[in-house]
Amino acid sequence: MSTAATTLRQGPLVGLRVLEFASIGPGPHCAMLLADLGAEVIRVEREGGNGWPNPVVERGRKRITVDIRTDDGRERCLTLAKDADVLIEGMRPGVMERLDLGPEQVHACNPRLVYGRMTGWGQTGPLARSAGHDINYLALTGALAAIGGREGPAIPPLNLVGDFGGGSLYLAFGIMAALWERERSGLGQVVDAAIIDGVSSMMTFFAGLLPNGTLSLERDRNLLAGAAPHYRCYTCADGRDIAIGPLEPQFLAELMQRIGAPDSLLEGCANPDQWHEQSEQLATLFASRTQADWCALLEGSDACFAPALTLEEAAQHPHMQARGVYRDIDGALHAAPAPRFSRTPGAINRSAEAGGWD
Repeated sequence: MSTAATTLRQGPLVGLRVLEFASIGPGPHCAMLLADLGAEVIRVEREGGNGWPNPVVERGRKRITVDIRTDDGRERCLTLAKDADVLIEGMRPGVMERLDLGPEQVHACNPRLVYGRMTGWGQTGPLARSAGHDINYLALTGALAAIGGREGPAIPPLNLVGDFGGGSLYLAFGIMAALWERERSGLGQVVDAAIIDGVSSMMTFFAGLLPNGTLSLERDRNLLAGAAPHYRCYTCADGRDIAIGPLEPQFLAELMQRIGAPDSLLEGCANPDQWHEQSEQLATLFASRTQADWCALLEGSDACFAPALTLEEAAQHPHMQARGVYRDIDGALHAAPAPRFSRTPGAINRSAEAGGWD
């Protein structure tokens, strides 16, 4: 689906002003989420960029190039901050303070501003000033150790879980919570969004089920990590993968009936001691047909099935197209604004050039 981006902001955050200091990963993604829902975002960039140009994630902003290490650059940023509602920065702890752009300096000129800080380790703690990336933050939370095959080292799940799950989404949530509180107090505050905090929060589902034995985080006995024969991916005759996930008995029964599996497979899925053997049996069965064959048989049923698609294929899938999930803008795939609103839908906005607040 090819479409152009709008030049007018729309969405539930119209009127919100966000000052973003360019970084990589979760900070820009959070700013994109706010811009998609109508916020006016000015992105402060350094000369030459940051080495990770991303026109999709960086959509919907005005851009200014400023050397924030100079007095003139600092004053320009403080002038913009005076009229902003939110500031987003992703520097190491202490950097913004050394530049005289930290919370104390900014709140002196705008006490209502919500100051969003995005880091991996957090603003405090022994590791706060250390370098790191998504894989390191996941490793410290207990999440990474649970992800991977029965043998070999853990496998990082792209940088979805840390940077964007525990990072940008928690920063966005924190910003919205601080704005809500500001309606009562009239004051802004600092939002310390650390990836290790967000991922640890996400891990509470698992932590809550471990004591009673409902779930295990051991990779060869983890129901949700690919060890169970009925919650994993299989390779088909054409080398393409499919994903099945019928955890509930009625859905599992439908899958087994549709694929013609023996009753022993249905009965043994509840026993982790049989998972490896059963996975091998299902692997042989699913390898007997192509991905397209299994789609024709299972897609749209209650068998909890989906083909494992590439990003480009996902954009062409009938369900994704029916919902308009992806849009082709200037040759790049853009995900539509999320979540969706009944009265004030968001929109993908074209980036403007340099300028101040409207």
